[in-house]
Amino acid sequence: MKNICINQELKFVEKLIKNDINAEKTISGLYKYIFKSKGKKIRARLSLISSSTKKHKDRFKLASIIELLHTATLVHDDVVDNSSIRRGKKSVNTEWSNSHGVLIGDYIYSKAFILMVEIGNKDILKELASATNDISQGELIQLDAIKNEEISLNKLKKISYFKTGRLFEAAAKTGAMLSSSNKSYIKGVSEYAKNLGILFQITDDLLDYSDSSDTGKPSYQDLKEGKVTYPFYYAYKNASKEEKSRLKNILVTKKLNKSSTNKLISRLNGIKETEKLAEKYYIQSIRCAKSINKLSVMQEMIELSDMALKRKK
Repeated sequence: MKNICINQELKFVEKLIKNDINAEKTISGLYKYIFKSKGKKIRARLSLISSSTKKHKDRFKLASIIELLHTATLVHDDVVDNSSIRRGKKSVNTEWSNSHGVLIGDYIYSKAFILMVEIGNKDILKELASATNDISQGELIQLDAIKNEEISLNKLKKISYFKTGRLFEAAAKTGAMLSSSNKSYIKGVSEYAKNLGILFQITDDLLDYSDSSDTGKPSYQDLKEGKVTYPFYYAYKNASKEEKSRLKNILVTKKLNKSSTNKLISRLNGIKETEKLAEKYYIQSIRCAKSINKLSVMQEMIELSDMALKRKK
């Protein structure tokens, strides 16, 4: 029943995001195109779950801010990565241009900050501003790590936290801050969301090695962009000198045969060890969820962890 309620609330969040469309034709066209796709809205859902203990009037507005921030980062990511597909359709930079992608991303960011000021909670504003800064750091660290086959596992985890886990954490934390002054509750949902976010990034890395057409983006896209993700990291760590040379060549030239690349990564336990890492963060997220002294919140969060571990897109 609770889940049905959250799904209904997400519809209000969607409505709020689509309200107040700019009268300028180019801006409204871009904005409608971006928000026409129905993403998973996991971050907005986290915000709503965490703030569900007390029905504060700004709950939907806060969840909208989270979704706007996330969407802005996606639009900018596509420009940086020169990605052609987002959520199963042409990305903004492909349908329009890189300049349009950068500027509409900025526009969406600014809408989020306008809503933050409307909420007027200094602590929430501080947390969201900090999270936005960390996300940018994560993108820059990853950019610096392109084609770096010697990257450490700790650096990969740092990128996963900054790029993905940080906004998950901020979504849950600010939702909790809006509805509760209980420090234990705020800490519990924050820790849970951080682990969930990193789990989400790990499974996202796994999906890049999937041949499924349901993922919403081309397979091996990260590898083609020269990104060292978890499966590649583990495979490279386990590789012989000759195999390392093959892997490095794939990373540098961006030329790969999907079938042989998958076999090589799998044979070197890149997939299996990444799945083990995902399982580790899944267990940590469940442990954090079970420490939360709000049954409905705990149940919703366990369900999210299950979904994140088993997701196919």
